[in-house]
Amino acid sequence: MDVFFLTLGAAMVLAMHAGFAFLEVGTVRKKNQVNALIRVITDFGFSTIAYFFVGFAVAYDINFFAPVAELNVLAGGEHGYKMVHFFFLLTFAAAIPAIISGGITERVRFWPNVVATVVLVGLIYPFFEGMIWNGNYGFQAWLGASFGASFHDFAGSVVVHAMGGFLALGAVLTLGPRLERYSKTGAVNAILPSNIPFLALGSWVLCVGWFGFNVMSAGTAEAASGLVAMNSLLAMVGGLIAALIAGKNDPGFVHNGALAGLVAVCAGSDIMHPVGALFVGVVAGAVFVWGFTFMQNKLKIDDVLGVVPLHCVCGAWGGIAAGIFGTTALGGAGGVTFMAQLVGTLTGVGIAVVGGFVVYRAIKAMLGIRLSEEDEHMGADLAIHQISAYPEEDMQTH
Repeated sequence: MDVFFLTLGAAMVLAMHAGFAFLEVGTVRKKNQVNALIRVITDFGFSTIAYFFVGFAVAYDINFFAPVAELNVLAGGEHGYKMVHFFFLLTFAAAIPAIISGGITERVRFWPNVVATVVLVGLIYPFFEGMIWNGNYGFQAWLGASFGASFHDFAGSVVVHAMGGFLALGAVLTLGPRLERYSKTGAVNAILPSNIPFLALGSWVLCVGWFGFNVMSAGTAEAASGLVAMNSLLAMVGGLIAALIAGKNDPGFVHNGALAGLVAVCAGSDIMHPVGALFVGVVAGAVFVWGFTFMQNKLKIDDVLGVVPLHCVCGAWGGIAAGIFGTTALGGAGGVTFMAQLVGTLTGVGIAVVGGFVVYRAIKAMLGIRLSEEDEHMGADLAIHQISAYPEEDMQTH
């Protein structure tokens, strides 16, 4: 039953990668749609290789270089449980490059991006993952001794989302804005999305898959909790309604607002009261709208899908919020402290910021990471893949 339970969860999170793909496809211009699709699915492929051979061992000190008879009972499991556990956790690890992809799309070179994916999923992400979810390096024990509780991140507000978002910050700043985004006078030039229905489809697929992401993080059928499902639902709704109001009915804000709420609730979804989860989602939805607008228009940071405000800011909020709304004083289950959540969140942020800048600046120096101006004007579809998203239409046009 546990193998089946976790396989279902892994499949649901795997389906979320289709959501990442179509959210990006709908947001980018038509000349970059094929590239978005290919990068998301190939990033998953390279993530699998990196996590299988290196990352899982870095995080959990477990490898699969043993006869099948031993693999079936690896680490005390039965029926190959650890192998499906790997599959489930891989889908989380592979979310890191999928998150980053939305920030750097339309101007990143293909193979240097693959190198970044392998390094991040093989080394940087599992380093922090192991610290939090496997107790590596004594970090959780130190938090417990110092602040009365370890860092609580049930489904990855910080471990996955804040890490992915802050790694993306280094990538976005290293690449710089798209050629047409900002004029020399500082004016912001609008670059419109290509397909709102695809954008909406991506959001819906992510929302549905997220219940596998959160509920199945329990690891076993016996440990699963309806509270996690309820809290995920209310945070999602809170985020989309807040983004609807703050974003003045903009469809991009609405569909990403739902995701902002889900990002924020991951950490404390198993301990918050549902009313607390709703509030956490509302804050996340509003913060996403404000953060996206501020970054694009004031800071002139061209984060195409808004992955920094969506994942890193809302993810960090979720990590800290678990230390507020997870307390018994606010109707939560307890077992958390504000300081442990704050320090744990800031530690993850620090590792991601340093890791992102080091990896992407190193790749830029050694390989080059940005498309040439000519290729960027042409679009990544033709420049890299030699085919557009609508080849039949292009044939008729020419």
